Amino acid sequence: MPDASPDPTPDSTPDPGRETARDGGLADADGALALIVEDDDTLARTLELVLRSGGFRTERAADGPRALELWRAGAPDVVLLDLGLPGMDGTEVLRRLRRDADTPVVILTARAEEADELHGLGLGADDYLVKPVSARKLLAHLHAVLRRARPSPNGDGELLRAGRLEVDLYRFEVRCDGNALSLTPSELKLLAHLARTPGRAASRSELYEAVLPDGDGFDRAVDVHVANLRRKLRGAGAGEPIETVRGVGYRLRKRPT
Repeated sequence: MPDASPDPTPDSTPDPGRETARDGGLADADGALALIVEDDDTLARTLELVLRSGGFRTERAADGPRALELWRAGAPDVVLLDLGLPGMDGTEVLRRLRRDADTPVVILTARAEEADELHGLGLGADDYLVKPVSARKLLAHLHAVLRRARPSPNGDGELLRAGRLEVDLYRFEVRCDGNALSLTPSELKLLAHLARTPGRAASRSELYEAVLPDGDGFDRAVDVHVANLRRKLRGAGAGEPIETVRGVGYRLRKRPT
C-alpha cells in the first residue's frame, strides 16, 4: 500500500516547466539517471515529469524487486525511494542497495516522525524528505545529493590526509592504507569536512550544513551519518579516528591510529 498522505502530489501538482523556468539553478542534473521507486502510479508519473523538467532521465519501479532489477541493469545516478512499498518495504530495498553500492538514495515518504528519518539515514540514505513536497524543493535536494556524489568540476585535485586515511576529492574516494572504502556521498563529505581541520571540534549544526546544506531535518541526522562512517572506518582497519566532543560535536584526531 502507498504511504498515507493528505496530498500525494508535490504541493498541488506544480507545473514543472514553470517552476524550473523561474529558477534556472534547478535544471542542472545534466542528464543524470534517476530511479523513481513509488507504487502510487499518479504520484510516480508526477514525479517523473518534475524530474525530467529538472534535467534528469528517469526509470520507474512500483515495487522493491523491480527497483532492484532496474538498479542492477541501469546503474542510476540517484534513487528516489518511497518506504511504503507493497511486498518488499523500502527499508529492505535500501538495505540491499547498501550491501552492494554507494548509489545516492533520497527517501521520499509520508513517514514524518524523527525516528523514521533517523532509521532511514541509519540504513544509509543520503537525504530524507516528507510528502507532500514542492517540485522546487525536491529538485533542490536531488541536485544537492548529486553534487555531493560527483567529483569537483574544477578538477582542483584536493587531497586530504589524516594518518592512514586519504580523502581524494578529485576522484571522490576515501582510502585507508591505499585501499578504497565504500562510503555514501554524505559520509565522504562529512569526513572531508573534518579532515580539512584535524583536531578542531565541529558542531553538529556546522557538519549538517556542510553535508546537507539544503536540508531541513534534524541535527541528530549528523550523529547517524557519523555512526555509519565510524563503522566503515573500523571495518577498514582505520581504528577510531573520529572523536565525540561532548556538548559540541565531533573532531578528527590529528594523528588517527
